[in-house]
Amino acid sequence: MKYSPRFRLFPTTEQREAMDWTRNTVRQLYNHALNDFNQIPKDAGTLRQRVWMVRDTLPALKDWWPDLKQVYSTVLQKSVERIRDNIQNLGKLKAKGYDVGSLNWKKPREFRSFTYRQSGFELDKKSGPNGRGLLVLKKLNGETREIPIRLHRDLPDHDSIKEVTLKKEPTGAWYVSFCIETETPEKPAIEDIELENTVGLDLGVLNFIHDSDGRSIGRLDLSADRDRLEREQHSLSRKDYESKNWQKQRRRVAEVHARMSNKKRDYKHKLAYFYTTQHDAVFVEELNVKGMLESSQNARNKAEVGWRDFITILEHHGEKNGCHIVGVDPRGTTKECASCGVETRKPLWVREHSCPSCGFELDRDWNAALNVLSRGLRKLGVVHSEETPVETATAVSTDGGDSSSIVVDASRVTETGSPALKEATPVAE
Repeated sequence: MKYSPRFRLFPTTEQREAMDWTRNTVRQLYNHALNDFNQIPKDAGTLRQRVWMVRDTLPALKDWWPDLKQVYSTVLQKSVERIRDNIQNLGKLKAKGYDVGSLNWKKPREFRSFTYRQSGFELDKKSGPNGRGLLVLKKLNGETREIPIRLHRDLPDHDSIKEVTLKKEPTGAWYVSFCIETETPEKPAIEDIELENTVGLDLGVLNFIHDSDGRSIGRLDLSADRDRLEREQHSLSRKDYESKNWQKQRRRVAEVHARMSNKKRDYKHKLAYFYTTQHDAVFVEELNVKGMLESSQNARNKAEVGWRDFITILEHHGEKNGCHIVGVDPRGTTKECASCGVETRKPLWVREHSCPSCGFELDRDWNAALNVLSRGLRKLGVVHSEETPVETATAVSTDGGDSSSIVVDASRVTETGSPALKEATPVAE
């Protein structure tokens, strides 16, 4: 599998100018290559072949564009191949129903990164104090530069690093992402998964997560950051557009946005790491986030929670830590009783589940998490031996036959010992 941990760079003023120069040169090459690509007829070959036609012109292009000789060759090649990656990403969005257009030229503010592939870089972990090192980059504005880097986590050997991407954030800070390829850990076999090593997650607005084990995890409190963002944005609106004061204030606004994003990202990664390392299978609701955001109620809170982002992070940690991540249909998880399966309508402000059929009472979100767990177990195929006794719930009728042929109708069958079964189920007489 591949993953890309990100680290903070601390370039000097000279190094920062060299990185900005390289970034801008790569941007101009991308725009030039995009113009050449658009001149090639679609029937001249596949997307990859047409991009390679443009990439093969790079050696001749250096003769009349001397600045390209000051940039490492794989950086130039990767900038041209971005055209293929961007077109493929647009195709994926179009397949999901989004209205997408064509690729446009990149302005300086829109093109923020460049990538070294396979070679041209070296990571020196031993230079500097603990937690610091040097990232050595070749042909950064024609020279080899040693840029200080903060190593806040361990990195594998150099051979495992396939790509190095340097990116300038809107705040002006530089970061580097190492694309690392490692062996994908094997997930436990479905028949070996025990019930106690699984968990169901109910995603909410009042609480970020309520799981089937009874944990209720609250949302991050970003009220102070939102207040500061409002003040900084108000100040930005009063500055002359693209003046020096406007540029300074724009960076302040970007810093607040970055701080909020970092807090939310760190929070989600820590939660995902916990659940995927403590369980063999995690079941989560497949929410239609796009449709929920288009509704008129509570849209800002829904957008700020970031359910889809959390599910994506959870899937990444599931691959990394060898844990099954299974999405289940969320419809009816709140209404359905986790004990007997009877659905009961209740408004959003009612936070307790009380079943009128079997009398089962529990927190509303906890009940939903238990339903997510049971649905996830069925979808994944986690079953128990045939000798496991079962009890029926919500008996409706019998066929009236003798004791050896009685058939009991029930809305659901619950296994004895299941966490969803909190009390004995009454048996039909």
